[in-house]
Amino acid sequence: MAISICFAILLLMSRISYAYECNYTSIISFGNSLADTGNIKNLVAIHHSEPPHFLFPPYGETFFHKPTGRCSNGRLIIDFIAEGLGLPLIPPYVGDKSNLRKKEVRQGVNYAVAGATALSSSFHEARGVSNPTTNASLQVQLKWFKQFICPTSSDCQHLLQHSLILMGEIGGNDYNHELRAGKPINEVKSFVPLVIKTIIAAVNEVIKLGAKTIIVPGNFPIGCSSSYLAMYNNSDTKMYDNKTGCIIWLNKFAEYHNQLLQRELEKIRKFNYHHVNIIYADYYNAAMQLYRSPKEFGFLNGALKACCGAGGPYNFNETVECGAASSTTCADPDTYVSWDGVHLTEAAYRLIYRSLFKGSYTMPRFNSLCRS
Repeated sequence: MAISICFAILLLMSRISYAYECNYTSIISFGNSLADTGNIKNLVAIHHSEPPHFLFPPYGETFFHKPTGRCSNGRLIIDFIAEGLGLPLIPPYVGDKSNLRKKEVRQGVNYAVAGATALSSSFHEARGVSNPTTNASLQVQLKWFKQFICPTSSDCQHLLQHSLILMGEIGGNDYNHELRAGKPINEVKSFVPLVIKTIIAAVNEVIKLGAKTIIVPGNFPIGCSSSYLAMYNNSDTKMYDNKTGCIIWLNKFAEYHNQLLQRELEKIRKFNYHHVNIIYADYYNAAMQLYRSPKEFGFLNGALKACCGAGGPYNFNETVECGAASSTTCADPDTYVSWDGVHLTEAAYRLIYRSLFKGSYTMPRFNSLCRS
């Protein structure tokens, strides 16, 4: 009997200890428009520059009831992560720092900026491609982070060992800007290893500063994006996946990026950091579920046509963006996967979040780290 009681106590203590290790007190985020919760909005205000279309209605209409700088009709994956961990929505770094009270900083800060690239703006400018939105590359975001939160290594280490680090999604815009500038896919593919190297360098940097859990997302299936479907609209049926309608070669490109990223993450897991949780978030396959079976997930208006746009087979017109006076918005965005042809609806992001953080689309599985 005594042995059974002792065993029960030990089991309870082990569970309490395990839960404590997964009790993240903050989220630190880097990335682009898939994670930006207001940095681009505040940058535009500071520099008095022309606001991009996603700072106007109907952006934000579903949850916030106003534009917040998020590129969707509502919440993003990072918002659902925060809610799932019992944390407040993560505030943007850019803006009045006095508004970021000490308690809020300790619960997380978001450095992601819409339009951001992994590689520096100078890399793309040397190739004749300018970034129309921002020059806040991943290295710039890391610089902000170290200046604001990590003035000393001890400050950083204490905060980061209890933080969840979201390293992206980043890298997608390195390809988007180039492809939309007319660069051929083989040329763009040549610098994928440079993008991966930059992401891995950032992962190594935050680990050295004290991070214990890092989530590194892969690229979405860009061949299913309404914007690319409109851009490369073609009568050749062989170009499209007959199950989804997505562009095959663009999705293969996204898979190539993801394969290289996973390979490099596995290397640093094996040879560098056995004490750190380095988690690959499979955004590609979590999203592909929705493209393969949209109606099963409640997307009765399909996965390829945008809710907000300006006509055409995919309701996307790059000259009339969502938010423009002549654009139109669907009445029921929850029945669409695509919000504006580039970004997804809140409903899609919610389901992708569940697949990632409550399901099996993270490697190792995120929920295996946080069993109660």
